[in-house]
Amino acid sequence: MKSLLRLAVAVCIALLANLACAATRSSEAINRDWSFTLGNPANAWAAGHDTEQWRRVDLPHSFSEPYFLGTGFYVGHGWYRKNLELPASVTEKRVSLEFDGVFQEAEIWVNGQKAGRHVGGYTGFSVDITPYVKAGRNLLAVHVNNEWNARVAPRAGEHVFSGGIYRNVRLVVTDPVHVAWYGTFVTTPQVSDERATVRVQTEVRNERAGAPVTVELVSEVLDAAGKRVSVQRSERTMPAASTVTYEQQLPEIAQPRLWSPDRPYLYTLVSRLHVDGKPVDRYQTPFGIRTIEFTADRGFFLNGKHLYMIGANVHQDHAGWGDGVTDGAARRDVQMIKDAGFNFIRGSHYPHSPAFSKATDEIGLLFWSEAPFWGIGGFGADGNWLSSAYPPDPADRPGFEASVLQQTEEMIRIHRNHPSIVVWSNGNEVFFTEGQAMDAMRDFVKRQVAVMRRLDPTRPVAIGGSQRGDIDKLGDVAGYNGDGATLFLDPGVPSVVSEYGSTITDRPGAYEPGFGLMPDTPDQKANPKPYSWRYPWRSGEALWAGFDHGSIASVEFGSMGFIDYFRLPKRQYHWYRSAYAGVPPPAWPVDGKPAQLHLAASQAQIRGTQGLDDAHLVVTVQDEAGRALSNSPDVTLTIVSGPGKFPTGRSIHFSNTSMVAIRDGQAAITFRSYFAGKSVIEATSPGLKPARIAITTTGPDPFVPGVSPLAPDQPVIAYPPISRNALASDPINVTTSRPTSTSGAEAGHPAPMANDGQEQTWWSAPAKDGSAFWAVDLENLYALHWLSLAMPNEQAPDFVVEISKDGADWRPIADAKGGRKTYELALFEHAAIARFLRIRFPEVTPDHPAALSEVRVMVFPAN
Repeated sequence: MKSLLRLAVAVCIALLANLACAATRSSEAINRDWSFTLGNPANAWAAGHDTEQWRRVDLPHSFSEPYFLGTGFYVGHGWYRKNLELPASVTEKRVSLEFDGVFQEAEIWVNGQKAGRHVGGYTGFSVDITPYVKAGRNLLAVHVNNEWNARVAPRAGEHVFSGGIYRNVRLVVTDPVHVAWYGTFVTTPQVSDERATVRVQTEVRNERAGAPVTVELVSEVLDAAGKRVSVQRSERTMPAASTVTYEQQLPEIAQPRLWSPDRPYLYTLVSRLHVDGKPVDRYQTPFGIRTIEFTADRGFFLNGKHLYMIGANVHQDHAGWGDGVTDGAARRDVQMIKDAGFNFIRGSHYPHSPAFSKATDEIGLLFWSEAPFWGIGGFGADGNWLSSAYPPDPADRPGFEASVLQQTEEMIRIHRNHPSIVVWSNGNEVFFTEGQAMDAMRDFVKRQVAVMRRLDPTRPVAIGGSQRGDIDKLGDVAGYNGDGATLFLDPGVPSVVSEYGSTITDRPGAYEPGFGLMPDTPDQKANPKPYSWRYPWRSGEALWAGFDHGSIASVEFGSMGFIDYFRLPKRQYHWYRSAYAGVPPPAWPVDGKPAQLHLAASQAQIRGTQGLDDAHLVVTVQDEAGRALSNSPDVTLTIVSGPGKFPTGRSIHFSNTSMVAIRDGQAAITFRSYFAGKSVIEATSPGLKPARIAITTTGPDPFVPGVSPLAPDQPVIAYPPISRNALASDPINVTTSRPTSTSGAEAGHPAPMANDGQEQTWWSAPAKDGSAFWAVDLENLYALHWLSLAMPNEQAPDFVVEISKDGADWRPIADAKGGRKTYELALFEHAAIARFLRIRFPEVTPDHPAALSEVRVMVFPAN
């Protein structure tokens, strides 16, 4: 049966290849029907290698699939193999493989020969396999590892870093004379309502051997209806084995339709190449016409009109599938943010897939695209993604810097034609760097910014998460996270609140916003006007976060989205949607007597069999009258007939005591199919009336009952947490540079000076009678072990130590008499599990002012 299936697949690929070779360019996804194994067996690239114990997988794929919010994931090696059947005509063409993302080191082998290598987990790459392929059957093998590397970005971050070919792979066939990989750059230097100029840079490669050839480039702009609105022809003589960039200024476009979130209008640049009058390539580039301006005093302007950016931070991973997300699922994520009434997404904290930026273009959301240079607080010794953001070891710095710049350049090349992208970001919170490396880090950020400006002079460069480390003015736009919204009032440079909120909760949560510290700004307290923190000089704000996501820090840390990991909205989402989009919240489910299940899908049809699309399924517990209930019994989804799979195989079981969770009477998961045909899916729960739904998959690969392989069961594996690579006896300080809040501060002594790692600086409250407090958000739930305090002098008043999990309900756990410069307080005896810690001074006088030089909250690495 396996041989029959492989023959059928080979025939289909051959047919597609023949059709492709008849055209000037073909690009076909090859996501279905790979074989895979974890580990690093010897000679896994060889045709004769025994793959009997390997398993069939389809892309996008993650090493840790199925993954449901654990703090650990598989770290190591994996191999993928696939047979490609190519026609004889391919020998006259250039054949390449385009990968949209492999985490994080990939080696590509074709017919036993190494064809290419790429290091960097979030940016795509192209591999020329022309010298290695032949007519007939070809063996493609890809070796992947996701091991932490001190010289590869990111070195740190609070996400998960599972390996795998987790984005699309395409087989691209072109003439040897062709437009290079992402080789067009379209800009609109002058734009008004009356006219727009279009400048095009087109990188053309001539990989023919022998004499030079004359290549004509015809660049034409089509409007959304396919009508030509501008055209330009250029001719160049190209030597063999050369690359030339054509510079063209196209005729003006009259009355251009400008791109905006309200009207996301797109044009298409069609690039056609001719050699001796014969067409050899045709390449399309969607783009938009718009203007952007960030100002330090008046905020952000789009097309000459002021626009306050209201958005959310978005991670890429989904329940079950981890980082291996389809194009259709990425598009649904963008649509959910748009439906909440938002106009802006920050792509935290790495370049997202081409499908994601395509969706922000088409749906209409401004997009902040970020390079994968990243830091995390409470880091330990080098050894995993809980390390210093920038290398403390000088020997690692040249390699790491080259890695950041390579991925930065790839990000810009891949995404530069998207009108939704209005800013490039250097990274996020890179100030989480060991002290001796801070100066070198800042110097590198300056050089990184210069490279980004050179690669794309049309967009500003942001410094993401720049509220510490004196880095906020190293770029063009400052992004302030957490308490940065209250610390940097009118900073004198264009700025946004790049993260606010950080509400830890499981669905359903509370029907209220999560504005974080923004309401604590001085003007907000003095002015009861809603949203008074939206100053005229501030360009926007982004909620942390849009979606729950996997996190090495803790499950709770990853549960800060206003939409949960299964893509079901929390009540907070409905608050924002009501406030911003005018859509009233739905009726909340109530406790009742469960009688039946209801099963719904985001769509009844999955387009294609290459894993570019899927369907989101939602099962709801109901009473006899069809009313949604909050009761959450165990529920199982099963594929009764037809093709398809869940991340766990042909069925998936939800429980309110499991990470594969049903909560508040609902459960959800995305369903995929890599064969064409009708799938019938049933939802069951003991004692309840079941529900069924049919999903049809279109495409050229029909499902044949009894012949087509069925997805095997895949258990959820609890991988051990990523540790901080320190001895159990070595405590970690989780306080330094974390967000702070206070009752007030004297000029020159703000709250961050009490947790900046320097005892020579201090926070002090205004010198007056009354009370005062200083508080820190540890940004995670920790089992606190002890507290170390340093005071600037011996005049400290008495104080109380309080802790909280949510920043609202506080519990006192220790108190101390004043009059000392240092304190060591044991906290573990009080079952001190908390996210927030507060030092409260009940009685303050001018002679005994409230002040703190340094606060250290110590935990053990296992926490």
